[in-house]
Amino acid sequence: MERITTDRRTVLRLALLAAGGGPMALARAVDAGQESAQDAANAFLSRYVEGWLPLDTASSEAAWVAMTDVSPAHTEEQVEATLTVSRFVGDPEVIRTARALLEQADALDDPTVRQLRKVLLRAAEAPGTIPDVVRERAEAEANQSAIQDGFVYQLDDPQRPEEPITPNGIDRILVESDDLDERRIAWETSKTVGVPLRDGLLRLRDLRNQVARELGYDDFFALQVADYGISVDEMIALCDGFVSTVTPLYEQLHTWAKHRLAGRYGAEAPEGLIPAHWLPNRWGQLWPGLVEGIDLDAPFASKSPEFITEQAERFYVSIGFPGLPRSFYEKSDLYPVPPGSSRKKNSHASAWHIDLEEDVRSLMSIEPDARWFNTAHHELGHIYYYIAYSRPEVPHLLRGGANRAFHEGIGDLIGLAAGQRPYLKEVGLLTPEAEAADPVTFLLDTALDGASIVFLPFSAGLMTHWERDFYAGTIPDDGLNASWWGMKAKYQGIAPPSPRPESFCDPSTKTHINDDPAQYYDYAIGTVIKFQLHDHIARDILGQDPRDCNYYGNKQVGDFLRSILEVGATRDWDTVLREATGSGLSAGAMMSYFEPLNGWLAEQNAGRKVGWS
Repeated sequence: MERITTDRRTVLRLALLAAGGGPMALARAVDAGQESAQDAANAFLSRYVEGWLPLDTASSEAAWVAMTDVSPAHTEEQVEATLTVSRFVGDPEVIRTARALLEQADALDDPTVRQLRKVLLRAAEAPGTIPDVVRERAEAEANQSAIQDGFVYQLDDPQRPEEPITPNGIDRILVESDDLDERRIAWETSKTVGVPLRDGLLRLRDLRNQVARELGYDDFFALQVADYGISVDEMIALCDGFVSTVTPLYEQLHTWAKHRLAGRYGAEAPEGLIPAHWLPNRWGQLWPGLVEGIDLDAPFASKSPEFITEQAERFYVSIGFPGLPRSFYEKSDLYPVPPGSSRKKNSHASAWHIDLEEDVRSLMSIEPDARWFNTAHHELGHIYYYIAYSRPEVPHLLRGGANRAFHEGIGDLIGLAAGQRPYLKEVGLLTPEAEAADPVTFLLDTALDGASIVFLPFSAGLMTHWERDFYAGTIPDDGLNASWWGMKAKYQGIAPPSPRPESFCDPSTKTHINDDPAQYYDYAIGTVIKFQLHDHIARDILGQDPRDCNYYGNKQVGDFLRSILEVGATRDWDTVLREATGSGLSAGAMMSYFEPLNGWLAEQNAGRKVGWS
């Protein structure tokens, strides 16, 4: 990759207004009537994008290489590319000019104001007034990612000494094994990566907070929330509302699940918290495989990993979206690293918009099973969002979701649609047993395994509160694990299988806490948006039951989705949601979707103590 560099004078030349000078010259020109505020803003934004976009593209490319081929050299290149774009977006003159223009906001059109606010949010991530801190942060983040992505998990199993295992392999044990000793070993192995990440996470907290406070934010969490246009207190209240809404149903699911698992393992059901290694997910954020009689993996036994991606693409094409560009398949990294290869890559699925134009890619490790089928549909949701708003009418600075959660919501929406029985049947991926299963069985599986009821206490509860407290400084350095497990008990009703001393760092085993920090409420809000959009599509467009519907082949569904996607971030997110669904953000549609479970679970749990307090 060719490294792009720029010096301070180049940055200033590209960023300053065409009229010359800085913010004071701008103010004098506007006051004297020599130039309108709108013309001045247009000139500034044009030159800003001219300088920023190629640097941002180079930074994205370097990050892609560092995550798909982990090595010290690629980490170094990522750091340098990040610093280059950071010097541009955080230049003090850029900050002063954008602020001066926003003082004239009444004379500017709405898209211009939105772009200027994005300029300042980017600047707040890398303020040029503290260049040494910005460099330290870039280096620390790249090193943290390299440790995380290059970590080799070793099973501490006497029968398999020193045997490496992939994250997919750990997940397979946790989903399939009935041996509690094997499960505990796999679960504890999944947490070993936290040890080398612990010190780096503490260092990153301090650096991220220094960066955020330089432009007046209370801490790094507050900076990330600012993208929504609300305060931290408002975000916490929103998330707490989600948790409160789902708690009665979650407690019923929790009670049912621990008795089901106890029967599977031949153990006594705990009266309170569920041991973490009992659950089929490393963090307990989803609980797949608990529902019997609907083996969704069976139809994929004869399929290739490539089929998963291609069928996900066919889904989008069937509702009127274009086929993926050839470059998507040429440049993406979609499948596991071949056995024996020395290359290491990040194991978390993600979608990338490298140049904010046509270069769209995805990083996955697809295997032919139902989980990856859902994940592929989700990740292509991001890809088609990128494609939809990459058009001349949407400025580059506004090529994003209506808010960050909209991106997750759209991906989750298609993931939900991909699990509907009519769709699976139409494309030949539904067994006769699954087709004949009681509808409540499918509903139960979605509540446990989809991003829905079980997921919200993790996302809106544990993750959001832990990161808020971590960056606010209310969690002591020697209390990372204690606070983490205290919150897991409070929000999820989950306990570790053995003591977790502070030499471990279980929070850092969650990828997002390291490299996508202080934004996990995006997934919680996206979950709620998903059900609002799905309810509208099923009832008002398809005229079908939201729990048993089929988007496949319906161009009206595609038109509806495109009307949301193609505007990017050019409009207020609450307005976009209200116009699309008729109401503001609400968990009502989600709770309506799962309403039939209430009575069924009450019958199943009759005579049992519900909850864990």
